[in-house]
Amino acid sequence: MRSGPMPMLQLAALVYSLLPARTQYDSCKSLVNTDDAGPSWEFYACQPRPMSMKRYLKVKVEPAGVTCGDPPERFCALGNPYMCFNECDASNPDLAHPPKFMFDQEGNGPVTYWQSVTWSKYPEPLLANITLSWNKSIQLTENIVITFEAGRPTTMILEKSLNYGRTWQPYQYYAEDCMETFRMEAKNVRDLSPVTALQIICTEDYSKWVGFENEKNLHFEVKERFAIFAGSLLQNMEALYKRMDINKGLREFFTLTDLRIRLMKPATGGTFVQRKYLNKYFYSISNVEIMGRCKCNMHANSCHFKEGNLMCECEHNTTGQDCGKCRKNYKAKSWRPGSYNPYPMGTANSCVAASSAYGNCECYGHSNRCSYIDYLKIVTCVSCKHNTRGQHCQHCRLGYYRNASAELDDENVCIECNCNQLGSRHDRCNETGYCECKPGAMGPKCEDCKPGYYWRQGCFPNVCDDELLMCQNGGTCHQKQRCVCPAGYTGVLCEGGSCDPESGDCNAAAGPLLGPWAVVASALAVLLAAPCE
Repeated sequence: MRSGPMPMLQLAALVYSLLPARTQYDSCKSLVNTDDAGPSWEFYACQPRPMSMKRYLKVKVEPAGVTCGDPPERFCALGNPYMCFNECDASNPDLAHPPKFMFDQEGNGPVTYWQSVTWSKYPEPLLANITLSWNKSIQLTENIVITFEAGRPTTMILEKSLNYGRTWQPYQYYAEDCMETFRMEAKNVRDLSPVTALQIICTEDYSKWVGFENEKNLHFEVKERFAIFAGSLLQNMEALYKRMDINKGLREFFTLTDLRIRLMKPATGGTFVQRKYLNKYFYSISNVEIMGRCKCNMHANSCHFKEGNLMCECEHNTTGQDCGKCRKNYKAKSWRPGSYNPYPMGTANSCVAASSAYGNCECYGHSNRCSYIDYLKIVTCVSCKHNTRGQHCQHCRLGYYRNASAELDDENVCIECNCNQLGSRHDRCNETGYCECKPGAMGPKCEDCKPGYYWRQGCFPNVCDDELLMCQNGGTCHQKQRCVCPAGYTGVLCEGGSCDPESGDCNAAAGPLLGPWAVVASALAVLLAAPCE
């Protein structure tokens, strides 16, 4: 028997056999041994472990000047307006309270915090927006906890964005009186059911005054919403994952790219605002705790911070910041996210390379079938989807044009021409989306008329426009669009008829009518032949 170095695949199998057993969705693949084929890879759905996301965010506080310290300002205790021992001065590092203090690691040192200006402009609202951005899709796994050092706000809204701050939607409302402030019935997550689990609620649990020494934390309850499906102690996570697998809305509810804290009214101590002591009303946040994981579409089990951005370490032949598409040459079928089922392994839904028989079959994710045409000696994609066509589904169908802002493998790569059927010659357009218009029509979709034309189920010349010809034989122009002819005269310009100018007989049959363009040309010829005055 020959002895020598152990083959790499067998060595990898040995290493994997010594690793701890996998837990739910923590491994993207493993080596398995079979008697006939030896070690081979088996793939699973996977996701990164939860981590503290506050280490990777960027913070923005608005409006400008709402952070205290410029100019320096003295603050008083909410419970005792005569205790005014705190000062904020942005020019002094020991007295400054910048936004970064909401996310620093304090250890055993003194508590650090961001602080706003005082409510010195009362009754004008004291408003502050704190925007947290990751430039990456993340999924929440624990409650969001915000710690206030000068009383929790009387009114606040938590908002989220799924598109990097372009649009926002409410996550939860907070108020001392929900009905008075937001015209919403006060609720908490315990009132929700599997049917209403994604409802946006207003809660009074964190806004009523109880003394800031006793309670500083405000929550957005993530685990309590998980418990609606997984049980109070989250013992049945399989039920939650199964629901997430079939409910895109449930997955997206816990997904975000940005979070915004809208502070609308500071703590007032449970009383009316005392105008003599406005320097005791302000916002102060010492910590924002956000636990979550990178969203990798179940195609990665690790996520790293590279060049200022979080990036998934993609497996299953996927690529992109969120592993949201197939790698080049692995698009034999459309990209799909990994599946949570069967629990706890999941299904990888790996991107697949074209088979060796069809090694040159690239369909950009618009087809998962290829065919070999023997007499042409080519491999071609079959049944192209997403309004594409061509050997590689690389062209758009007739009636569609290429979306310049989309990659070739994007489902929205082809946009419908939408040519106006009455104004265009056909339903096709050029590569920029412009349709071919009939005479008199204009515009990208041929939906407008050129000057001198009017719309009536298509574009027609304004036959009695001042720039063309006046109505003949006593006809009158109606709305610069058509001639209204006197009795006995017909035609576009009232030029047809058989009235005898001497006898006035208008009962004879009218002569043949000329088409509008022939009439215009004939009348122009008469005008041009007339002598100049």
